[in-house]
Formats: sequence, structure tokens, C-alpha cells
Amino acid sequence: MDWGWLKFRPAKIERLKEDNDKIAYLAVDQVKRLVEEARLDRDPRMYPFVMIAAGTAMRKMEVLSIRKEHIDFERLLILVPKAKAGMREQPITKQLAAFLRWYVNTLPDNTPWLFPFSTSRTGHSVEVRNSFRRVVAAAGLDPDVIVRHTLRHTAITHLVQAGVDLPTVKRISGHKTLIMVERYAHQNGEPIQAAMDVLDDRYGELG
Repeated sequence: MDWGWLKFRPAKIERLKEDNDKIAYLAVDQVKRLVEEARLDRDPRMYPFVMIAAGTAMRKMEVLSIRKEHIDFERLLILVPKAKAGMREQPITKQLAAFLRWYVNTLPDNTPWLFPFSTSRTGHSVEVRNSFRRVVAAAGLDPDVIVRHTLRHTAITHLVQAGVDLPTVKRISGHKTLIMVERYAHQNGEPIQAAMDVLDDRYGELG
């Protein structure tokens, strides 16, 4: 219409407002409380779920659909064959690898899954919402604010706050574009100020 190629407007397209809400994430002490309550919870899935989600930034279904064979302890990787942006290799920490070695040994030999669920059509758990809400409440947090995806936000935010460059964070989180990762850079100004301090040190006193 603006260029004069059309003589009439075939449809009116509403522009959606950009989601600029602050991303909810947990402080380090809150993560530790959540892990401890997950360890004590009556649902045995909670401890490994929280450990993996908080330690990798993996999405809920990516965590719940991990197979034993997907874990490469030597290379410190978890294969995610059906990730949102396509198959990827998820890096893990040495601490998480040690935990997973222990956890895998506690599972029955006749299941390939890390979160087996016999009555599920898939053979593995697909939902942990109610148990997660209970653990969040036990940790003194609001289960209406702190949801399963908050663990993903938490891991990514702490990587950014620690000064990890955004392309590397994108590689770890499995985001499709850097634009998606840049949202997390706005959560805390410390890495940005630290970068400016580097420039200040390099230039020295100017003027």
C-alpha cells in the first residue's frame, strides 16, 4: 500500500507488542535451596530433574526425554536429538556428569530412559508440574512465579552474568538466534560495565 503496488488493503495486520517483561530467575542461594528440597521430595524424579535443568539450561521435555545412551561422559555432552532448533549436543559440567553417573546406576537395567514412566505412551515422564510446584513451595519460593522453565532462564542468566560471551551462551542454550539470547544480557548490567572497564583500562586516561 505504501509503495502503491496495491489499490486496496486486503487485510489489517495487528502488530503484536514485544514481550519486554523481566525474565524471572533464581539467585544462587535459591538454586541451592531448590536442589535440596528436590533431593528430599517424595517424587524421585525431582532431584535429577532440578539438577539437570538448572545445570544445563535444557528445556523441560529435553530433560525428561534423555536416554542413557544420550550421555557422553567422556566428552561431557548430552545428545538432544529433537531439540527445538534441531539436533544438538548439550554441554554439561563435570559436577553434573558425576551426578549423572551415580543417578544412572540407580535406574533399572531394563529401561533406556533417565525418567522412566511405565504408564506413559512414550515410556518416559512427560510432565512434572505438580511435584515441581511442591518443591518450589518447600524452598520458600512462589510456585506461580517460579515454574519449570525458570530453571532454563536461571542457567542462561547466570552464564551471561558471569561474563560468558553471547555466542557461547547461544551454543549452550540451544537458541536459534543471538537475538533471543540478548534478552538475558539486559537482566544485569554487571557484564556490560565490566566490558566498559576493559575498554577504559586499554585506553587509559584520555583527554
